[in-house]
Amino acid sequence: MNTPMIQLLVLAGIAVFLILKLKSVLGTREGFEKPPSSAPQPDKASEKRQAFEVIEGGPDRDITDHVKEGSPAAKALAAMKAAEPSFGVGEFLQGARGAYEMILMGFERGDLNAIQPFLSDEVFETFTEVVAHREDQGLTIDASFIGVRETTLTKAKFLKSKSRGEVTVKFVGELTSVVRDKAGDIVEGKVNEVKKQKDIWTFAREMGSNDPNWKLVATGE
Repeated sequence: MNTPMIQLLVLAGIAVFLILKLKSVLGTREGFEKPPSSAPQPDKASEKRQAFEVIEGGPDRDITDHVKEGSPAAKALAAMKAAEPSFGVGEFLQGARGAYEMILMGFERGDLNAIQPFLSDEVFETFTEVVAHREDQGLTIDASFIGVRETTLTKAKFLKSKSRGEVTVKFVGELTSVVRDKAGDIVEGKVNEVKKQKDIWTFAREMGSNDPNWKLVATGE
């Protein structure tokens, strides 16, 4: 066997070895692979600008998920967001659910000092009168909160002159509650009986202020 033939066989053997080695490391590709496109691809910044323009031109889902588009409530919420860009309707409603439980149970138990920062002066005064009257009669309430079954934004107003936002929310909660007299006897309710509680509350806040807390300014059924 001549020298060129030996060299060719050696090179072929090396090539086969390299191919087998690469397959063991990278795996085997199967199926059709799309060839690289010759068309220029948009850069990431351009894609972000286009996505932003689409979102900016459409309805604000944070508002229209809760109230009808173009309604007075939607316009008021949009004005609140313009006055305070960090304001979010969804986040507000989540906070309102927590505030509802805290305020409701504070009132039921007569512990008003803990919830006073979240009440307007008028509401705090009304709550104080009710709790005082209850105590004068020697009545106490044993209550346990079960949960909120419904949270619905029903109204919204924005007073531009004061930058004051007002949002009215309907709550449907469930709790157990019994009223006891001085002797500890139950005069209203049943132990472990879950009852439905419906309330319509209005919260208010100066948009853009350093105080993040909304205050309960009005209550209804």
